Amino acid sequence: MSADAVAAKNEVEHHEEDVHDANYQPPPEKTIEEIMAADQEDESLRRYKETLLGEAQAEKIIVEPNDPRKVIVKKLALVVEGRTDMELDLTGDLSQLKKQVFVIKEGVQYKVRIDFIVQREIVHGLKYVQKTYRLGVPVDKMTHMVGSYPPKKEIQCYITPNEEAPSGLMARGTYSVASLFTDDDKHIHLKWDWTFEIKKDWE
Repeated sequence: MSADAVAAKNEVEHHEEDVHDANYQPPPEKTIEEIMAADQEDESLRRYKETLLGEAQAEKIIVEPNDPRKVIVKKLALVVEGRTDMELDLTGDLSQLKKQVFVIKEGVQYKVRIDFIVQREIVHGLKYVQKTYRLGVPVDKMTHMVGSYPPKKEIQCYITPNEEAPSGLMARGTYSVASLFTDDDKHIHLKWDWTFEIKKDWE
């Protein structure tokens, strides 16, 4: 096995090890009907659940009938104030994403936005994990608890808090990113790799 292949294998293993705590036991998966039937005597909790689930109580919401998944990740975007969002379409050939390199000005504040659809059933404990590498070496990792979401006909989104791009001569260059959208039940809804480049300026 080549050195590159070994590095890639280790990168995947480390990424997956970091996603889930081996001692963590997620709560049992429940349907919308089971969730609504529980705690009926608690009026405030009942109202909260009605607000959370909304129209999902009335009908089985299926946005894309030919897709059996409960969570369909549509898009990733880098959001920088004052600039047009830089977007990755996650509905096509994911192997081509590395060819679309985002250019980021060093030192800027940015956020990551994930657009997704939830259908069929409520999903619990969605989590976004992102690991960044330079020349095959891990340089950064962020894990964000996205939360629980009911089925909706509309696209839902999660935006991370501000992150600061590296700055300085040594920080400039190309970085590879491994992203993962998962949940409490260890379902991997989508895993994809992408690339960005830190430059002195946007051009």
